[in-house]
Amino acid sequence: MQKMFVLVLVALLLGVGIVALIETDPGYVLIAYGNYTIEASLWVGLLVLALVVVLVYLPISLIRKALGGQRSFIGWMGTRKARQAARQTTRGFISFIEGNWAKSRRQLLAAAASNEVPLLNYLVAARASYRLNELDKMREYLGAAEDSESEAGIAVELTQAELKLHNGQYEQALATLVRARRNAGRHPYVLSLLHKVYLGLRDWNNLADLLPELKKYKVLPQDQLLELERSVHLQLLSAGARANGDSASSALQAQWHKLPAPLRKDSELIQSYVELLIEQGQYGVAEKTILHSLKQNWNSTLVHAFGLIESDNASRQLAQAESWLAAHEADAELFLCLGRLAARNKLWGKARDYFESSYKLEKTTEVCAELGRLLISLGEPKVSAAYFQRGLLLHESRLPELPMPEQVTPHTRRLG
Repeated sequence: MQKMFVLVLVALLLGVGIVALIETDPGYVLIAYGNYTIEASLWVGLLVLALVVVLVYLPISLIRKALGGQRSFIGWMGTRKARQAARQTTRGFISFIEGNWAKSRRQLLAAAASNEVPLLNYLVAARASYRLNELDKMREYLGAAEDSESEAGIAVELTQAELKLHNGQYEQALATLVRARRNAGRHPYVLSLLHKVYLGLRDWNNLADLLPELKKYKVLPQDQLLELERSVHLQLLSAGARANGDSASSALQAQWHKLPAPLRKDSELIQSYVELLIEQGQYGVAEKTILHSLKQNWNSTLVHAFGLIESDNASRQLAQAESWLAAHEADAELFLCLGRLAARNKLWGKARDYFESSYKLEKTTEVCAELGRLLISLGEPKVSAAYFQRGLLLHESRLPELPMPEQVTPHTRRLG
């Protein structure tokens, strides 16, 4: 209240002062233009000038506000359309994920016109058209996607390749991916699709050439990459073994030496290589490969293969295998191998002992068959038949329970 009183008092004093100043010296203003003159006191002139300024400013201010409001309205409308397009696009994606292809395409295309970045709308609409088996529409929307964004070429090509790959059109997908493979570092997904195409085409050579880039850009998890690498080189080894004529031998060995050094220590690849060598009758190379590998790591599968090798020096081969007994006396595969090598040296009693030792450690159809054919040759048909029967039952272990005759009447019947 006190502040208000002071303000009113000051205003009154100022008013009195101004009135006194006007009465003391009102001033003089003269405006002349052509034959016209306007005379007034200074204070009246200032008042008129103030009124003119106000009258000019007010219309300008009103016009500016009107224009600004229009722009705000236009901006609000644009923002509203953008929000609606975003919501419609989201609904289109949801419909696509749910498998409603026609609905998804309709929603995405409706939102594309108001979407600042319609590329995804057209790409997913193309995928929906593919699902609907409308390939002309698919191509139309892929073209619209490429037109909507100058840098969308790779994305469009990858989409085309994916759709062709999904349809099993490996050759067409490959042609598209070869065009897209311009910068694997920027587009590693190209490599992922290429590896699937080569798998579909069973193109092991190109897939082997692709492996370094798959590793470099970490396209696959490490375990999947290792499995793929192993599978590719197994196929290449098999292809080398199937080469025509005498070149099969050299092709197989050449393919083996092409393998990266770590893979030449892989037990699965070594086993496959040895099996292929034995199939080709390359016993000397197979024997050296087995012995070299067993010095590094014991492998019962390779020991089994060692018993299948027809060496030029069977007695030396048997001595080599017997030297392993001290460290591996509980290995059934080793005794099976020893039995075969003893039989190859015509040491029938030793062969029988080794086979029986293998049988005690592990009853397999293979050792039963070896004992059966050895014993029948040694004049023990009943024991031989027992082993054959045992092996047959091991092979066919899912026989149903059936009643058997209590007494058997012997009689002779030839096998039909």
